[in-house]
Amino acid sequence: MTTLAELPLGGRAVVLQVTGGDEISLRILEMGLTPGVAVSMVGSAPLGDPLEIELRGYRLSLRKNEAARVEIELPASDSV
Repeated sequence: MTTLAELPLGGRAVVLQVTGGDEISLRILEMGLTPGVAVSMVGSAPLGDPLEIELRGYRLSLRKNEAARVEIELPASDSV
């Protein structure tokens, strides 16, 4: 399982699911990180937290621990 927190800078992926059943997971879903959405990693803070991702035509900043709740699937050409 790969998570959004592991996506490298410039990487693209598709959201599979958001794990957890608490308020944070619900908020992540409300921000648009729903299954099937394409995302790309556009930046991170100097110490690596928070992360900046692009989805649905806007940019979103997430903490690494929040991004770790988002399971992703890499495109076939990006997988190792």
